[in-house]
Amino acid sequence: MSERNLDFDTIIERRNTMSLKYDYAERLGFPADILPLWIADMDFKTSSYVQDALKEVVEHGIFGYSEALSDYYVAVREYFQKKYNYDFEERELIKTPGVVFAIAVAVRSLTNEGDAVMIQSPVYYPFSATIEHNGRKVVDSTLTYDEKENRYVIDFKDFEQKIIDNDVRLFLLCNPHNPVSRVWSKEELLKLGDICLRHNVLVISDEIHADFTFVGKHHVFASLRPEFEDITVTCTSPSKTFNLAGLQLANIIIKNPTVRRAFVHEYRVSGYSELNVMGYVSTVAAYRNGGEWYDAMHEYIRKNAEYVKEFVDANLPKIRMINHEATYLVWLDFRKTGLSVDELDNKIIYQSRLWLDSGKIFGKSGEGFQRINVACPRKILEEAMKRLKEVFG
Repeated sequence: MSERNLDFDTIIERRNTMSLKYDYAERLGFPADILPLWIADMDFKTSSYVQDALKEVVEHGIFGYSEALSDYYVAVREYFQKKYNYDFEERELIKTPGVVFAIAVAVRSLTNEGDAVMIQSPVYYPFSATIEHNGRKVVDSTLTYDEKENRYVIDFKDFEQKIIDNDVRLFLLCNPHNPVSRVWSKEELLKLGDICLRHNVLVISDEIHADFTFVGKHHVFASLRPEFEDITVTCTSPSKTFNLAGLQLANIIIKNPTVRRAFVHEYRVSGYSELNVMGYVSTVAAYRNGGEWYDAMHEYIRKNAEYVKEFVDANLPKIRMINHEATYLVWLDFRKTGLSVDELDNKIIYQSRLWLDSGKIFGKSGEGFQRINVACPRKILEEAMKRLKEVFG
């Protein structure tokens, strides 16, 4: 049997499928004819190996309580060994219904109400929301945009000083970074980790976008020093890589037994136990047999990002695309348009008729930017660029 789902050009109708991306525009206050390129899922069919594995479960017809067997652990472990030279024991792998859920559990289990938790904005908006909703204090060491290099960098002096000034207990690392698409170098991650070690700061490393590295190399943060393993909760999932977000499963790796016990206790307090059998089955199928699909999809997205870069440079002089290193989420700078945040959002939504993620949701430093999802057939992306040109060209 060979991979069948290698056609990424065909547009697949997703309306009336209970798709958050396509079916909720009007309910969320957007025009009915808006083109959605916001939420981070792909408009591609997943690997046919995953489809076939799920069909077997459906044909079996019994959907009782489920728990992963050893082959699940082996599939996940072998994937990380091969791709990232990273290893872990079965007891160190905790399965949760998602990375954001796991971050919330980690925040509650590893800090107390009122404690300070560090982020690096502009950053994935559930980070700050999860901290605040759990009664913790958000401390932001804002990333610095390097105009000349057209990429974001870390202000390490600011990072360490804010840890000291606010007695930060926990740091949420986005690795690679969403939305600015940075692939952090080994040297950058070592600096961050050493600062955290000096000040007894634990780290949640969200590495869900690791498989979408296009420039450089992804480094599993915990793998860089033995001491880093002791302070890190590593969050991973096949959901982004294989377009399985609706199956709600993540793999959380915690080496430190004390940290792991605290995490597991808080997880149990939440009342959640057995996960979705579909998530288990799809993960094993994807990690074992989805390589051909993944390689083709990765290349398609790389070319889509290149297309956006070329189009913006040639047709949209007041818009700049930040150098794209990772993820399938492109970060566009609209600040030279001179528009206010609300004016920009209104033009994007009501004139371009595009549903993007406004930069303001990623923090104040994201104002004037927009995030666009390029994991879609090229024709959809071409239509989106055409709409931008009509308004901003």
